[in-house]
Amino acid sequence: MLKSLSRAAHLAARLSGKSAAVPGISISSISPFSRSIWSRCHNGAASGYRPKLLTSKRLLPSASCGCGALHTDGDKAFTEFLTDEIKEEKKIQKSKTLPKISGGWELELNSTEAKLVRSISGEKVTVTFNVNNSIPPQLEEEPEQTPKGPEHEPDIVSTPNFVVEVTKQGATNSLVFDCHFPEDETSGGEEERDIFAIREVSFQPEGDADWKETSYTLNTDSLDWALYDHLMDFLSDRGVDNTFAHELIELSTSLEHQEYIKFLEDLSRFIKCK
Repeated sequence: MLKSLSRAAHLAARLSGKSAAVPGISISSISPFSRSIWSRCHNGAASGYRPKLLTSKRLLPSASCGCGALHTDGDKAFTEFLTDEIKEEKKIQKSKTLPKISGGWELELNSTEAKLVRSISGEKVTVTFNVNNSIPPQLEEEPEQTPKGPEHEPDIVSTPNFVVEVTKQGATNSLVFDCHFPEDETSGGEEERDIFAIREVSFQPEGDADWKETSYTLNTDSLDWALYDHLMDFLSDRGVDNTFAHELIELSTSLEHQEYIKFLEDLSRFIKCK
């Protein structure tokens, strides 16, 4: 069987370019969290969603300790800032327990990588994703259209690319779907639309660690819509549908926030040299 986690990382490197948007319903109702650093330190730059942690001038070292590391006044200010930031992030953290995916999916975690596994009628369905680089940049809006205040800051939602692998008993190859959440350019309207899209489909030898480049890969950009709809129905019949996609976003958002807090804590310990 494919080692999906390695493939997911490999795919992220291959497919980091911007994809064509597919009409989908808004995902703003996912109940995301707002990041404290973003809310309090955002300077209006449109180049990224996370600002610099410190904007003060670099200070000269003031002391050293038994750990052999440098300690400056800047380090002290940095540590105090991180202590306050961790407290704020934990205040807005909904739960330390990750939300579950309905439908009998089993969750396996390896730090920022997540794997969801489900068996159905002799088939094994595996969905893998990584929360790294899963938060889209916040687009700057017109000043007169944007209310002021932290409560009006944009919400942070994790929408990772994910890989679906379907394995049948006795088959030598697995059917692999590379999926993503396209940019939401239009609202869903009355008709329910898919909030995720298939980017590529390929047969891959079961058990391979990496995506085999010599295997034919079907890109859906120019695919007949009837075939595309059948592929989406194929996934839906195996539990990968809009409900699953919404729950995956909730899980990924919660996991990303959890890892972000852990990073701040590790950073604080590193700066304090403890």
